[in-house]
Amino acid sequence: MDWGLVGVVIRVKRVYDEPSGGDGCRILVDRLWPRGLGRSRARVDVWMREVAPSDGLRRWFGHDASRWEEFKERYFRELEEKDELVNAILELERRMGVVTLLFGARDLERNNAVALREYLLRRGER
Repeated sequence: MDWGLVGVVIRVKRVYDEPSGGDGCRILVDRLWPRGLGRSRARVDVWMREVAPSDGLRRWFGHDASRWEEFKERYFRELEEKDELVNAILELERRMGVVTLLFGARDLERNNAVALREYLLRRGER
């Protein structure tokens, strides 16, 4: 998935999908390493587990679609306390031109990488 502002390219991709040349810097944004996936196949450039939602928030959400909007609000509040990590991702995007946020969840539309991307785009507009 590739949405964004002109000049800002932050992609979101399932870590189990094949890497491609257009991925730029591949950043795993899950707290836990994906099950059954070796590091060489994943081709993760940076694992930023600290930017992932807290364990409590992750468990509360449980990929329940009815909790998606509330999950994003709570996660965005957590991200406000992780300014250094958020800025590090934005800096990687500025330097590399493209970053791809990698996630392991099965839901392609409602996961922490999609929420993080939305948050980053809002921050990039400021």
